[in-house]
This record gives sequence, structure tokens and C-alpha cells, in this order.
Amino acid sequence: MGVRKKEMAAQLKENRRQLAFAKLNDCPTSPRKMRLMADLIRGTEAEKALSLLRFSAKESAKRLEKLLLSAIANWQAKNEDADIEKAGLYIKEIRVDSGAMLKRLRPAPQGRGHRIRKRSNHVTMVLGAQDNAQS
Repeated sequence: MGVRKKEMAAQLKENRRQLAFAKLNDCPTSPRKMRLMADLIRGTEAEKALSLLRFSAKESAKRLEKLLLSAIANWQAKNEDADIEKAGLYIKEIRVDSGAMLKRLRPAPQGRGHRIRKRSNHVTMVLGAQDNAQS
């Protein structure tokens, strides 16, 4: 392994250290409703996103708040010596994908049945650190 490759590997490892992931699988909310809240907090600082989610009346906001707290805890586990306030955590990426769909039939007039689709989603959140202390 060359010197350049070792430097690139070390730099990649340091960049991954600045990121923290959290996933929420099979959340029983429709992806469309979850994306409304996800779009609201995408790219914002972690503290601001927490306050937006905490004071929102939507049910999906509670789930996203819990996910964000989990991502922050994951970042802390990776960077035990770093300070959260100085790191400048922000939501680098948040993705809402559709999950499994439960299909049910609701009785309708004249012996028919209307299909009910109970949707679920998967949310992936990536936190990044701006690292104001180093720059």
C-alpha cells in the first residue's frame, strides 16, 4: 500500500468520524406525512431542528425528534473527547423511503370491498459536524 493510499484512507476515516447515522425502520406513518417534517429540518443545525420538532403538533415530529436524539447519541459515542456545542452538528442528510404496506379491505355498498393501504416508512438520518473549533 502506497503512502498516498494510506493518507487517503486516514482522511476518509477522519471524515467518517465526523458523521453519525440513525435509522428508523417500519414507522407506521405514511411517507408523505413524514416527508413534510423531514423537509422542514433538512440542512438545519441539530439544536434548531430539535426545537422545531419539539414544538410541532404533528405525530411524525415526535418520531423524528427521537431519531435525532439517537443520531446525536451515536455521534457522541464516536467522538467521546469532542464537545457537541463546538462541533456544530447539523442534519446533513435525511431520507424517507416507503416501507411495507399492509393491505386491508373495507366493506362497501352492494357487496363490494374498497382497498385500504396502511403505509409505513423507513427514515435514515445523517448528522455532520461543521467543526468550528478546527477551522
